[in-house]
Amino acid sequence: MSQHDGRLGVGMVGYAFMGAAHSQAWRVAPRFFDLPLRPEMTVVAGRSADRVQAAAERLGWAEAETDWRRLLERDDVDVIDICTPGDTHAEIAVAALEAGKHVLCEKPLANSVAEAEEMVRAAESAAAGGARAMVGFTYRRVPAISLARELVAEGRLGQIRHVRAQYLQDWIADPDVPLSWRLDKQKAGSGALGDIGAHVVDLAQFITGEQITGVNGLLETFVHERPVAAEFSGLQGAAGEGRGAVTVDDAAVFFGRLSGGAVATFEATRFAWGRKNAIRIEINGSQGSLAFDFEDMNVLHYFDASDDARTAGFRRIVVTEPDHPYMAAWWPAGHGLGYEHGFVHQVVDLVHALAAGEQPTPSFADGLQVQRVLDAVERSAAAEGAWTPVTEQ
Repeated sequence: MSQHDGRLGVGMVGYAFMGAAHSQAWRVAPRFFDLPLRPEMTVVAGRSADRVQAAAERLGWAEAETDWRRLLERDDVDVIDICTPGDTHAEIAVAALEAGKHVLCEKPLANSVAEAEEMVRAAESAAAGGARAMVGFTYRRVPAISLARELVAEGRLGQIRHVRAQYLQDWIADPDVPLSWRLDKQKAGSGALGDIGAHVVDLAQFITGEQITGVNGLLETFVHERPVAAEFSGLQGAAGEGRGAVTVDDAAVFFGRLSGGAVATFEATRFAWGRKNAIRIEINGSQGSLAFDFEDMNVLHYFDASDDARTAGFRRIVVTEPDHPYMAAWWPAGHGLGYEHGFVHQVVDLVHALAAGEQPTPSFADGLQVQRVLDAVERSAAAEGAWTPVTEQ
């Protein structure tokens, strides 16, 4: 691969919301961080020639292609960055790995456990030839979340007893919001469960260092039909003008148990008016607690149960000091970061792992574990909320 001459050629598939976020990350990371390889934004692929060319010019890619398979044939492309809907992840990732390319794939890893298992097998086989694969759970790389993981790993909370996690949005709370691919089960796999619930499942497992072993689940669709915008007239259940069927869940609520014995509650909804991107997680242990809310993303709240009762309380940690994860490369203390910085940190971690010949995290196996949790929630909901172990199928 051309990465041996110090460069790392990147080919990205997809150029919409996630493609824009990933593009900024590839542009910015080498300008703020001292990287062992030099990422180059070589080519972006999309189906529409005019749109992908415009995206390449706007986002900073050297070339544009209309067939992602051409990226696999190029010697100047080392990494395939997959920013497409979930129904295409498995095909692109497996083909890229078989071609000897490194892969970064957006979450959730796939639309089914079977697809995710196929992707893990491809990643394990490709690793023998030096190709690596990572799934993009970028919220892990918010400095406050990374600090939370460090505190738990240091034993500051003692034995973990409770996890409560929410991901609240309101972007489809209005029943007249039109259909999009995210509301089509064939393309998205699931609704709020996979789109945003996957994030809090991953964060719960990442921060605690434990895995969810079983769930009770409830899924609900509040609006079953929506207007069909012209650009989405080909979606499953849509019939041109008029209204089309919503084929995914609008909200997911589930209980869980972690491998260390802790109990957990999860809520994912896109119907919480006033909540734009509220990721909330609180963890209670035998010796203290942590609490985080993405709408105040530069702050972590920490309670130490050993403090004197007269002055005990949650400590508000502004996570902007040079000693905090990732922060030394950025601004003076007190100058906060934003949503896009998690993607930059993802690039930084990926490039360092590739240069060292190490497995980047989260791996495809980590993505499969999240997929199994999502699958268990769906199976539990279908069985009237029956307790469902998270097991290999």
